Amino acid sequence: MDLYEYQARDLFAKHGVPVLAGRVAATSDEAFEAATELLKDGDLVVVKAQVKTGGRGKAGGVKLARSAEEAREKAEEILGMDIKGHTVHRVLIASGADIAEEYYFSILLDRSERRYLAMCSVEGGMEIEQLAAERPEALAKVPVNPNVGVDAAKAREIVDAAGFSEELKGAVADVIVKLGEVYAGEDATLVEVNPLVRTTDGQIIALDGKVTVDDNARFRQPEHEALVDKQTENPLEAKAKALGLNYVKLEGGSVGIIGNGAGLVMSTLDVVAYAGEKFGVGPANFLDIGGGADATVMSNGLDVILGDPDVKSVFVNVFGGITACDQVATGIVKALEILGDAATKPIVVRLDGNNVAEGRAILNEANHPLVTLVDTMDGAAVKAAELAAK
Repeated sequence: MDLYEYQARDLFAKHGVPVLAGRVAATSDEAFEAATELLKDGDLVVVKAQVKTGGRGKAGGVKLARSAEEAREKAEEILGMDIKGHTVHRVLIASGADIAEEYYFSILLDRSERRYLAMCSVEGGMEIEQLAAERPEALAKVPVNPNVGVDAAKAREIVDAAGFSEELKGAVADVIVKLGEVYAGEDATLVEVNPLVRTTDGQIIALDGKVTVDDNARFRQPEHEALVDKQTENPLEAKAKALGLNYVKLEGGSVGIIGNGAGLVMSTLDVVAYAGEKFGVGPANFLDIGGGADATVMSNGLDVILGDPDVKSVFVNVFGGITACDQVATGIVKALEILGDAATKPIVVRLDGNNVAEGRAILNEANHPLVTLVDTMDGAAVKAAELAAK
């Protein structure tokens, strides 16, 4: 789950990372009140759009204000703005800072190498992708052992690799250790600060923040539930989550996908995307029902997918293992009975694996008008795409 900047800032403060004072506002009046409070200790505030995407500054989503009334005006301009498809519902009113230098730091999960990766540069403030492409030598990349994390020695290695001056290395390394604590302590997969700044009075401050936390660690981090933005959460994803389903809505697709096992579902997305090129359609979602594909689970899965107005057909792709194909077939039949009139879209089913003959026999005997049984995965993908295009 990606966090908003103000949420990242709160986590930084929780772990002792130096941040500027700030308050979040959902209305221009709230922005006025926040600025009134913050301007007691400074001569300007920054009004920053809160969206889960980059490029806010270029889009006009970051503005300076030197009075509470000006902050109100800037907030009114930003609230409701569309930034790369993200509507601004909140702004962060933050104290201003006298910046002497800007740096970059991040730590992320390097899945390919099965470790963490820290990246750091003395040239912050610009888009890191641009820096990495144009001047890769300016971005230090330091592997981090997950069993050790970012301790003082690793932080020193990072600042050495980035090329910080001797007089700054200690202060920057101290902040990097604390950012490492955010990463480990919050079960994050990304902690990024751009820019990390040195102020004119010598302080090292995280001026911005981007954090992604691992939803799979929610059982260890129950307080992260409060970070979920209910206002912008996809209602189908929220419904699926409440039902214990692994569901992700995909934009622009019209073939609903149900499979058992993440690998099989990912493969199904690929074959549907390929087959759908001929018909101008694609996959509408990722839905992994896991190993326990009984009638209730199948019913819940179909209910979520059929509730998506973009879906024109459904492809159920199951490889029987621990849960045999006859159990899956029985689940599909019972699910359609449970759903009744709510089931109105064609469903293509491909079964393989344990007890496949018995499973196909159950579906053939049921002879449900919405169900088409196809033997192969590729053939089923083509059929589902064809039905979605009608």
